[in-house]
Amino acid sequence: MQTDAPLSILHVDDDDALGDLVKAYLERADALDCTVATATSPADALDRLRADDTDFDCIVSDYRMPDTNGIEFLRAVRETHSELPFLLFSGEETGDVAAEMIRAGVTDYLHKHSDDWDTMLGRRVEHAVGADGQFDPEAVAELDAVDGDGVAGSPTDLRPLAVVGSDERFDRVDADYADLYDYDSDEVTGKHWTELHPDDEVAHIRTHVLPVVREGGTWTGRSTGLRADGSTFTESKLVAPLDEDRLLIAVSDVSTAEHGE
Repeated sequence: MQTDAPLSILHVDDDDALGDLVKAYLERADALDCTVATATSPADALDRLRADDTDFDCIVSDYRMPDTNGIEFLRAVRETHSELPFLLFSGEETGDVAAEMIRAGVTDYLHKHSDDWDTMLGRRVEHAVGADGQFDPEAVAELDAVDGDGVAGSPTDLRPLAVVGSDERFDRVDADYADLYDYDSDEVTGKHWTELHPDDEVAHIRTHVLPVVREGGTWTGRSTGLRADGSTFTESKLVAPLDEDRLLIAVSDVSTAEHGE
């Protein structure tokens, strides 16, 4: 998608002042050659997006806007632009919209109140343009197909999710996520992520998974989970980068489903 021509970015936010600020920062960023168009409503943005004389490389959107939100806007975008990179730049706490982001196909996320958002935004746009426009759809489908007990469930059901902080300890843990490892959520909160994997799997994650995610990519695949009683199980996992060096992890237990085949 990226060529020698400047990137064309569409920024959507009902805050006019922020729109001007984002435009100025992105167009002056040393590492990013781009032009920025601004829209103050999703309706205006969709009109611009669908115009014959426009061809945007990336959308940067707020989440909470009058009459709609960034996820609903993204779903409308996907009706005509299935792979257009979409970066959510929002004041919402990541944990509050994490499941929505994955399922809707958000390419990346940055919190508005990050201390260095002005420099990080340009890097996130670069990553978004270099991605495929959304989280790995096969991984999301796999997570949707099997619930925490290995039973087929609705694609709209919430999969077990957790957020790991920059100190590699769990900041937020869904009850279903903790239950996969035979813990309560408050028992997992504060634990180091390595405590939920056997030693050989920890080495694999450090060598093959974290380098991908730390570079801004999303890793999906199988890994081995370690329950509280010392038993292990095969897990289908998605690990994605969040703001402030945090990680979003979505997991489902596929052991039961495999044994039933």
